[in-house]
Amino acid sequence: MNGQHVISIPELTARVEAIFRKAGFSAEHADALSRVLVAGERDGCKSHGIYRVEGCLRTLARGKVVPDAVPVVSDEEGAIVRVNAGGGFSNAAFEAGLPKLVERTGALGVAAMVVNDCTHFAALWPEIEAITEHGLAALAMCPSYATVAPVGGCEPLLGTNPLAFGWPRAGHPFVFDFATSVAARGEIELRRRAGESLPQGWALGPDGSPTRNPEEALAGAMLPFGSHKGSAISTMIELLAGAMIGDLTSREALDWLGDTSLSPSHGELILAFDPARFANGREGSPEARAEMLFDAIVGQGARLPSQRRFAAREVAESNGIVLTAEENARLERLEREGLAAVS
Repeated sequence: MNGQHVISIPELTARVEAIFRKAGFSAEHADALSRVLVAGERDGCKSHGIYRVEGCLRTLARGKVVPDAVPVVSDEEGAIVRVNAGGGFSNAAFEAGLPKLVERTGALGVAAMVVNDCTHFAALWPEIEAITEHGLAALAMCPSYATVAPVGGCEPLLGTNPLAFGWPRAGHPFVFDFATSVAARGEIELRRRAGESLPQGWALGPDGSPTRNPEEALAGAMLPFGSHKGSAISTMIELLAGAMIGDLTSREALDWLGDTSLSPSHGELILAFDPARFANGREGSPEARAEMLFDAIVGQGARLPSQRRFAAREVAESNGIVLTAEENARLERLEREGLAAVS
């Protein structure tokens, strides 16, 4: 198959989990990390797939993540569920807080999970999908480290600052998850590895001039999507998921981290909504009215977000995940050498 390697989802998950365990991560973290990375690979999201394993190990080797941190969920009541990740990756912290978030949302109609002191690298849609499985709508956001210039500026100040939303449906939910930069930083790194140029308008070089060179872009600044609109939304995320929850903004995260080759440390804000509680018995169920809207969108020939991802998921679940020869070789090297491969 031209050097390609086909592997089942469980087999790839086991391989990635073993790499994390060998590196010193606890069973809880290795399990959560391997599942979210393989989910990205399964869904065709290469920028958030197994390519990220090296960055996770590099972050550990530099002492910037706690491999055996035990997330602590606060026992306070009310609409805010607080989870302290203890310096560990956010994935296990989210999973620890999810049951209480669902319970609080059911009781109050709306609730928020605040994750503090976490290291974060993953896509947000796995968390969004986990919430929609309980019949809830969800919104998640977090800062990153400063790699994006505000519109009109020329130096990194904002993060790629992803924003994700989900609405529960039978089958696959309505989900979008996008960076507020023109593209995720991982997309630029993948184009650098492939020797490809960037589209115009993605980035500025170190001198502040527009560039299509991935190397210059990674050394300079990315740009927000949608000009001033994306810049404003990105700033909102810095405020809500940084300053408001008492955690690091993207600039502060970069100052603490030192460089952008590691996974950033900051917080995360996740909101959950019970559509039935908000509708409060008014005529027409929220779910049925939502389906009318989705049908109207598709009826015009438009595509709902994440449909390509769901299609890739179905193929991978039936036929396995296809890795390139280079991807499989990188994985084998990490299996042999562990942390030494990134030191």
